[in-house]
Amino acid sequence: MRTALAHRTLAAGLITLLAAAGCGVRPTDVVPAGDPPSGRVEPTTTITLYLIKNGRLSAVTRPGGPPLSITDKLALLATGPTPREKARGLTTDVPPGADPFSVTAEPADHLVVNQSTPASELSTLAIKQIVCTAAATAPGSIVEITVVGAGQSVDRRSCPPAARA
Repeated sequence: MRTALAHRTLAAGLITLLAAAGCGVRPTDVVPAGDPPSGRVEPTTTITLYLIKNGRLSAVTRPGGPPLSITDKLALLATGPTPREKARGLTTDVPPGADPFSVTAEPADHLVVNQSTPASELSTLAIKQIVCTAAATAPGSIVEITVVGAGQSVDRRSCPPAARA
């Protein structure tokens, strides 16, 4: 019995001694850790597309990796909304057959978007989706966009200011 009491007393004393010894922080010299991180940092980009919600254009921002071209973003319109966007009630009027797209700049303030579907078969909302998505991606000087498909074209259009809000 005395041995057990002695062991407990000794253990309690050692714990107290260790706890007291750990309270003091001793100063040290600077510890070298090597060079700071270096290299190129990829910019965080977002992708702005114009989808449809309740019959109206709706700007949708998706997280992105490397910057996408205008044609890549237009192809995303033809692919349609993500499952999460569908759950929020978003749709697209741009048919899957509209891809592949090509884009050319004519005068400095004008883009021509060529797509694979006859332009007359695109709904008014599909044309607005294409125009606003292209305008959101194009350099700031682009003012008007013409949508062309299967030899047919739609008059020059601009993205309505209300859609850009």
